[in-house]
Amino acid sequence: MKTLNTAELLASLPARISDIPRRWAAHSPQAPVLHDGQRHWTYAELANAIDDTAAKLRGWQLRPGDRLAVVGENCVAQVVLSFAAAAVDAWLVHINGRLSPREVEVVLRHSDARLAIYLASPASPETAAHARHNAAVAVDTPLGTWMLGALNADCTPEPVDASSGQVAALLYTTGTTGNPKGVMLTHRNLLFIAAVSSTLRGLTPSDRAYGVLPITHVYGLTSVMLGTLYAGACLYLAPRFTPDGLLHALQAHRLTIVQGVPAMYARLLEQLGGTPQKLETQLRFAYAGGSPLPPSLKTQVEQLLGLPLHNGYGLTEAAPTVSQTRLDQPRGDTSVGHAIPGVEVRVTGGEAGELWIRGPNVMRGYYRQPELTAAVIDADGWLNTGDMVRQDADGALFIVGRTKELIIRAGFNVYPLEVETVLNAHAAVTQSAVVGRSLGDGDEEVVAYVELAPQHTVSTDELLRYAASQLAPYKRPARIIAMATLPAAASGKILKHQLRQMASVTDTV
Repeated sequence: MKTLNTAELLASLPARISDIPRRWAAHSPQAPVLHDGQRHWTYAELANAIDDTAAKLRGWQLRPGDRLAVVGENCVAQVVLSFAAAAVDAWLVHINGRLSPREVEVVLRHSDARLAIYLASPASPETAAHARHNAAVAVDTPLGTWMLGALNADCTPEPVDASSGQVAALLYTTGTTGNPKGVMLTHRNLLFIAAVSSTLRGLTPSDRAYGVLPITHVYGLTSVMLGTLYAGACLYLAPRFTPDGLLHALQAHRLTIVQGVPAMYARLLEQLGGTPQKLETQLRFAYAGGSPLPPSLKTQVEQLLGLPLHNGYGLTEAAPTVSQTRLDQPRGDTSVGHAIPGVEVRVTGGEAGELWIRGPNVMRGYYRQPELTAAVIDADGWLNTGDMVRQDADGALFIVGRTKELIIRAGFNVYPLEVETVLNAHAAVTQSAVVGRSLGDGDEEVVAYVELAPQHTVSTDELLRYAASQLAPYKRPARIIAMATLPAAASGKILKHQLRQMASVTDTV
């Protein structure tokens, strides 16, 4: 693996993420860059599509400093729009098409997006539904039919400068307050992680990487999509994960790189019968991130793939990578590895303490929420991750808990208060408390406890249907349990640790 000199890397970074495909189009125009399930796209074709789309965006009155919302799921158009937005100096606001209408509206309103583009397709019926409700114009493009929302005439452009410190993307993560937080990630943030991810994985133009992690999520956008293209390699796009889809890609497309969440590997093992024979593949690197990796799952996956399953840790505010295990130093434990080159870490508050980080990956801040930014980034640029870790003598990190009651569902972040806010809005619910229950494969399910108003009659099935209408699938409770009263301290604070214990001891609550 090539030694990474952080100072040299930072000095070599271009000013915009859109320079990545442009560089490879000049160097290797006919090399494959994307596979959309039907055919390969070359770097030359991608560069031409980006230029054509940037011209369209300008024609649709998108200005430098405007926010461009793109609603959809993994596809070539999403990749093109990511780079085209950068080319016109607009801020990219990726929105997963599987979010509920309410959740999409919250992001559109908070970002004050100038324009929203819906990438409706048979592979994403939810996006098509959003388009039917919100889009005004259908536009045929070489990348399919795009549905455009009405132009937001009240949008005010943000300041723009020529440096890589310019904001490139506004990615939303819902905080513990239940309110959305727009994480401002700069071109430098994204390019740094793309370059480091590419280098630490030893990527070369001959690599073929699996692109099933959502580009709407920072992991799929930066580490997977940008990291793959930074090396001039080819990304095999898939809109949604299925075990069969991964098996087909491994065998038919001879993937060399696969990155996913632990639950993805667990589903693959289930599909193959739990303890299958070793797969014959071309893989040289496999990685799990986004949620805790159980030791038993790591062992099984390594037996299945015949190579180490690497692990890492990150968060949206860090674009996202903080640490990962090294290609040339695989670990037998479930450490999330050492801090990546260029990123400083410190642990405060004891042997198992709160993790703070500093480096070129730390966000600009939360959009239009300076008080929240000041609460997590100190005057010296250190970011409080809110996660609890311990650090071995050799510097390796182990995640031991979360200080924000975060639930990890299928690799996505679920914050209890957002779910509670939805449930509490129902007339029959007096109060609610949401906790996570481990499924034993690195995944968690959402469990909600509710206290019902005596004057109302409602079944838990009705509440489940109500929650389904308000929340994205990964945020919806797997079960809702009605209680006469929720356990509480004398102060009235709900004792969630009791509820977590209740959720963990039985499958029949």
